[in-house]
Amino acid sequence: MDYRYQEWRDGLHNFNDRVILTLELCLYMRHGLQSHVSVSRMISCLESFRGQKFPAVNIIFRAYCHFEALNNTEYSYSCVICGFFPAVVTMDLHRSRGAKLEVSELKTPPEDFDGQHNIEDFWDSVHLEMISQGFFPSSSTNPFVVHPCYEHWAPWIGKETRKSDSVLNTEFKKIPTSETEGELSSVTADRLCDELLKQNEATLQHLCKSCGVEASGSRADLIFRLREKLKNQQTYVNVYQSIWGASGGWSVVACPHGIVYSLKFNLLTESPRDFADLLLSWKHFPNVCLYDSAHGLATHTNSRVADNPPFHPHEGKPAAPTKENLAKAVCRKLKVPLPWLREKLENSEENGHPITGTSHHYALHDKLHQSNTKDPHDALRRVDLVPELQDYVKSKAVKHLFADMRKNSYFLNSMAPSTHMFLMRNLIEYRNAFCNTQLMEIQLK
Repeated sequence: MDYRYQEWRDGLHNFNDRVILTLELCLYMRHGLQSHVSVSRMISCLESFRGQKFPAVNIIFRAYCHFEALNNTEYSYSCVICGFFPAVVTMDLHRSRGAKLEVSELKTPPEDFDGQHNIEDFWDSVHLEMISQGFFPSSSTNPFVVHPCYEHWAPWIGKETRKSDSVLNTEFKKIPTSETEGELSSVTADRLCDELLKQNEATLQHLCKSCGVEASGSRADLIFRLREKLKNQQTYVNVYQSIWGASGGWSVVACPHGIVYSLKFNLLTESPRDFADLLLSWKHFPNVCLYDSAHGLATHTNSRVADNPPFHPHEGKPAAPTKENLAKAVCRKLKVPLPWLREKLENSEENGHPITGTSHHYALHDKLHQSNTKDPHDALRRVDLVPELQDYVKSKAVKHLFADMRKNSYFLNSMAPSTHMFLMRNLIEYRNAFCNTQLMEIQLK
């Protein structure tokens, strides 16, 4: 008879009857990952310190994921100050790639598929894959591996924040050519050039070769040549797919305190559709959404719910798009107070937000991205139009969030998509818990 030793009270975690970790080592790896140190680096240090040879790092990492999957982690994804329904959210993309994700292999879903996913079923299947690793020698023989597909690939939204266990992921609708052209048009050449400046020399050389551009010279020379080539549509598409992320990337919705409320691992290039999927799955739509393509988000989301457009009034602008308001906004002389951001309305409106009491919803540019737009009407979407929002946008918490996420890319991007998803959600959960503890300490003081 096979017997599986699983006595946690002894301070041990059994992975596969051959590799057994102490709980202290498991917790050490958890804290190490929170400090952006990969499991391979931690094990390498321990081997050097102990003067001993440990089992293969891949096995120890799988054992750690096995440990985390068996923990009773809540994944509540909410802020102690904003509650389950923040009135103001910041949305942005964390660009990353699933190393083993081949978009071309994704099958088109059936015609009757509506993009609804059962969030609990999906994440239970991801947990089952992590747990079953202790019973199968490799992923090739594991029948519980979760493969990327349009029909079974759900985001994560906290239980109290989402409407129900049925959430949206409509990435399969990005497939048609007409839709793809729409996504491309939302990213200007200037924004692509800004992204080029952030790339290392090796990436720029690879881009130059793929676009038929001379790949020798300094980094500045490479960027200059690519900028000139962007006028060509094919070069533009190549650079867009390489830099902006043809696959992978995390759509993130966070409150002004840097607490993550929603995570979505994109199979295809990020677009306003991904954030619309998340927001339309929320129980209460935020009153103010800060996003780098605010006009695209408002237009797309309103088109999805044409009978009751979420972004209103004025299609999500704080002021009516009159000539007078536009002229004042361009000169930065227009101010639109939203007092309900500071104090809830005495008489809540119908379908009003539980925190503010109003049913108004606005899509605005944050200060980092408001200069990217070329549409003069987007002057009415500047965040500095609203005096009450200035305290929100001054917060560095959201900047720190994405800086922290980038520090983990070097080890996350080498993982299989399902493992990448599992560990990212896990890392963000513990980061949220740490930030909430700090916020509580500040409030108590």
